[in-house]
Amino acid sequence: MSMSTVPTESLRDRKRRKTRERIIETAFALFAERGFDVVTVDEIAQRADIGRTTFFRYFGDKQEVVFSTEGDLLHALNTAMRTAPAEPLQDLARALATSRRLLLVLCAEASLDPGHHAVYYRLIKQHPDLEDRHTRKTRHYADLLEKHLIAHGAPPAIAVLAAQLTFACYQTAWRLGGDDAKAVLREANNAADLLLSATVS
Repeated sequence: MSMSTVPTESLRDRKRRKTRERIIETAFALFAERGFDVVTVDEIAQRADIGRTTFFRYFGDKQEVVFSTEGDLLHALNTAMRTAPAEPLQDLARALATSRRLLLVLCAEASLDPGHHAVYYRLIKQHPDLEDRHTRKTRHYADLLEKHLIAHGAPPAIAVLAAQLTFACYQTAWRLGGDDAKAVLREANNAADLLLSATVS
């Protein structure tokens, strides 16, 4: 793509993006300092130097701020799926190899901001309602992966199994890596390697 065809961000869009980023950064700083339960929307808005109405223009509540990177993760996953090799995935080993690549894309995207991940992880572990939403989010990724595998020729039984095994690799990485984003990426790679080696042998 030439430079002339790269879409440019308008001034309005840039201001909106920067405001959204400031809300997220401010909220996570407050969550890290004082805990999720005691921090209010008014406090976030005040420290971010915005009005309460502006906060709700971007987020429905403070829980939505916790999951503010969900759109970025979905975008990274969908982009990786669109650009994945169009190879037939008729057996489990091939389906798992494709799943591994997509799993690592997700973990790499999540590791772009280690500080953000560290606070996110602690919030999830400390609050069952947030943990439940996190689990549902990752199950949604597994569902997307399953559909992707079927679209690339994997029989339903293989697609479901590969997606669920990949989900298990992510859960393993999440537990072993903890609040260290780079460790989560490393453990996801290790878990997928172990799974693939067991499948091949």
